[in-house]
This record gives sequence, C-alpha cells and structure tokens, in this order.
Amino acid sequence: MSIRPQRDAGLEPWPISPAALLWLVAVFALVWFGVLNLRHLVPSDEGRYAEMAREMLATGDWVTPRYNGYLYFEKPPLQTWMNALTFMIFGLGDWQARLWSALTGFGGVLLIGYTGRRVFGARAGFFAALALASAPLWSLLGHFNVLDMGVSFMMGLALCSLLLAQRPGLTDTQVRNWMWLCWAAMGLSILSKGLIGVVLPGAVLIIYTLISRDWALWKRLHLVSGLIVMLAVTVPWFAAVMARNPSFFEFFFINEHFNRFLKPDHHRPGALWYFVPVLIVGFLPWLSMIPRVVSASRAAPRQANGFRPVLMLTVWAVFIFCFFSVSHSKLLSYVLPVAPALALLIGLGLAGISRESLRKHLIVSAVLFAATIVTCLVFLSHHSDSRNPVEAYRTFSYYLYAASFAGLIGLGIARWLSARSTKQALIAFAGAWLAFAMIGGSGHEAFGRSSSGIDLVPAVRAELNRLGPDTPFYSVGTLDHTMPFYLRHTMIMVAVQDELEFGISQAPDSWIPTLDKFADVWMAAPKALALVDPQKFTVLETLGLPMKVIARDSRRVIIEKPTTDTPPETPPAAQ
Repeated sequence: MSIRPQRDAGLEPWPISPAALLWLVAVFALVWFGVLNLRHLVPSDEGRYAEMAREMLATGDWVTPRYNGYLYFEKPPLQTWMNALTFMIFGLGDWQARLWSALTGFGGVLLIGYTGRRVFGARAGFFAALALASAPLWSLLGHFNVLDMGVSFMMGLALCSLLLAQRPGLTDTQVRNWMWLCWAAMGLSILSKGLIGVVLPGAVLIIYTLISRDWALWKRLHLVSGLIVMLAVTVPWFAAVMARNPSFFEFFFINEHFNRFLKPDHHRPGALWYFVPVLIVGFLPWLSMIPRVVSASRAAPRQANGFRPVLMLTVWAVFIFCFFSVSHSKLLSYVLPVAPALALLIGLGLAGISRESLRKHLIVSAVLFAATIVTCLVFLSHHSDSRNPVEAYRTFSYYLYAASFAGLIGLGIARWLSARSTKQALIAFAGAWLAFAMIGGSGHEAFGRSSSGIDLVPAVRAELNRLGPDTPFYSVGTLDHTMPFYLRHTMIMVAVQDELEFGISQAPDSWIPTLDKFADVWMAAPKALALVDPQKFTVLETLGLPMKVIARDSRRVIIEKPTTDTPPETPPAAQ
C-alpha cells in the first residue's frame, strides 16, 4: 500500500467517528493523568527538580536556579519554571511535581497524531498516536519528573513543525508560520535542556540534505527571521542569569555541554550499545512490526516539492540515537527524543496492516506478558538486596501480575475485535500495553516509598516545628534528593559536595568540609538537626557527639542536637 503525503485541503477523516475519537482521548487522559499521584518522588531526578521548583517559588527568584540552597546551573530553567507555576496554582505535592512531564507526554501523543494525519494520512496519524501512547519508553517517562520528556516534546514540536511547513501547496504565510513555530520550539528545547535543542535538529537537517540533495529545502526554512524568533525565546533568560552570575557561562556551556559529552567526568558511562536494549524494551509492543514499517517507509515517495518526510524521520531517529550512544554521559531517558520520529514511522507501517498480520503480532505480545508472569514467579517474588527486602520485590511482582493479566485481557479483546475491525483491534492492542505500563509502573512505589524517605517526614517535621524555622539542618556524608522537598527545608552540606560542587565553590563558607569541623559546629550549636548517611552515623558515634535519633531507615539517619527541652523518648524507626 502506497502512502502519499496529504495536503490540508481534502483531509481524510479519522478512521473512527469524531464522537468515538473524543471518547478515546478522554479515556486516555483519565488513565494518563489518573496515576500521577500513586507514587512518591524517587531520587535523584524527581526529588531534585521538585525541590528546585519549590525553592524558586519560595525565594521568588525566577532567574537563578538553586538546589538545596546552592546555585545550580547544570540545566536551563523551563521545567523548573513550569513546576514552580504548578506549585503556585495547585500546591506542593507529588502529582504536581510530575504534571509538566505528563502534560508534555500527553501533548506529544496528540501532536504526533495531528502531524501524521496531515503528512501521511489519517490512518497513519491515528496509528502513530497509538504507537507513541503505548510505547513503554514514552508512557513511563511521561510519569516521572525528568527533563527528558519536556525536551523531547519541544524537539518533537520542532520536527513536526518542519514536516508540516514542507507540505506542497501551502501559502508562503503558512510555510513561514510553521517554520516560526519550529524555530520557537528549538528555543524552548534549549531552555529545556541546553544546546542539544538546536544542535541535534541542525545536524539532522544537514545530514538529510546531504543524503537527499534537497537543496531547495533551505529556501523554505526562513533562516533569518527564524533565528530571530529563537533568540527572542532564549536570550532574555541567558542574558539575565549571566548578568547576575558571571561564572554561569563557563560552567553551563563548557562543563555541562562539551565536557559532559566528551569526557567521562560525570560518572554516567555506558557501552556503545547502551541504548539498544532501551529502545527494544521502550518500543516492545511494535518490534514485531518492524518489517512492515521498513516496507511502508521505502514505498513512500517524495513530495511534489522534492521533500522526503520519511527520510527526515529516519535521519532524525538514527542520528540522535548515534549521538547519545557515543557520548560519555548516558542515562536511559536521554534517547527519548527519537520516540516521536519512530512513532510516525510505525504509524506509516500500521496504516496498511492486514487482519492476519495483526493476529500474528498479538501472539508475540501474549508470549511477552506470559514471560513477565513467569519471571515474577521464579525470580522477583523471592529476590532481595541490601536496601530492598523481599517484601518489596514481592509487592512489585503483584503489580506486574496485575499488569500482565490486564495486558492478556486486552489482547483477548483485540483478538476478538480483529474479526470485524483491524483498527478497533489495534486500539485494544495499544490499550493493553498502556495498561501494562501504567499498572506495572505504579508498582515501583514498592521501592520508591522507602527511597523517598516519606515515612520519616512526620517525626522530622514535628521536631522542625518545635525547634523553629531557623534551626540549622545539616546533610552529613550524603546529598538526599527527596527529603528537602518533603520537609520543605534546605540542608547544609557536610563532608560531601556531590553535584553541588559548583554551587559550593561559589560560596565556600556555605558548607562544612570535614566531620571534625562538623563536630565542632554541632557542639557549639544551641539546636540543630542533621540527616546522616548510615556509615557516617557510625563515625559520629565514635566521636562521642551528643545526638538523639528522631527517625531512621536503611538509607538515612536523622538526628537532633539534644537540648534541655528535648523529650527523652525516641520515636521508633521507620519500617
């Protein structure tokens, strides 16, 4: 089946009725946003970005980012701004901290559907949206407070705007407006995560041009006015933050871009094939359909103006994947910006899928769900480690059981629907995988609750309220990424700098470099609290410091400097 690019005029109707489409989007929104508050924030990213936004709101300084009270210039401020606005409107909380990621993830699905319909046809756009919504890589990261979903949406918006601008038959004004949106999206990408927001799309454009020899494309990019739009989006904040902080330029542009990519200094190594399993698991529902995707992509012709959208999508996915693969700094979420392009290519392949082919793919997914159940029975239900007891793994396995059974039920519905409608069967298939990801992902609370430290919060807050807001709170031998947010209180670093090294270097007197010095400060303080790494707590005991344990778990011990009015009893440790 040949899929030809579509013009605005005479758009194909969606494969389902408008009423059914609205119901489908409503149910998707209910599921997507309904699970945001089922887990506590986990370190390090979720707690870090929530706390940065809390501090921005508390200080009223929307220019200079801070983390735990220290200057923090590793990332631009867009997500911090959005999280702070969310806190301002809805208050502080777990779902509020994840709302920006969820909104951009949800918006990305709608964006891909819209773009696919106008570039490749209604069926391709509809199925591309289904593919993205049900891809575990997208659906899971859309429910974590991480920067990568926001930057992936903005880069996806830049890609989609470019594709929409290059359709034949548009007026000059339409081309210009779409390209301005593309340039603005690149500016927002820069404000989301830095220079990759323009470097990666720019490199993709150059590589595409060299392969396709589509030199005419550059005449339609509106380079001059587009650059002005991008600079108008980005320059105000960069100018303001550099005016207030002269050290920003070297740290942000040199250390956090070139050094992070070229040197292993950030301790996030990974093999060259690091992201291969990430994409395999991230797009697991659709892997068996790769041959059809390749066939449909090869059959797609050039547009009348010579532009090749399929080639652009392919170059986008391959180059960004390779770029992060050769980087010395790797995290699972870094490769997320390839997802929108892959979803459009998958939608192109699904547009012509037959009933018989779909039924074969259902068998593959059924085997995967069954394998998850077996894995839980044989391994997870009996596993444990130094920080997570067997009960945590067993609880997580219960969620995976439920997720797998929900997935198998969804596949059964898809098999039944395939007898009368391939598109209805694909909707059920995508729903099965979305349910699997949402239920299984929510089960991470079995580990996340203890790592968040939330069970210690009531006892510590009670002491903070009793001692007063001016009580110094030290963080000894560790940087806890979640407790400052939950306690609504920053901490003074002791004997470790971690990722706050730059901020501490800007205010050398704002921390305590050694345990001996901390002992002197602790003894002299009329009142004080400290969060201590368990190993460092043992060292403090050998130093003979007066201290009372007010809460503890396997990851942290929280102590108080005894005072004359300190209650004698010690609250029980968190379980």
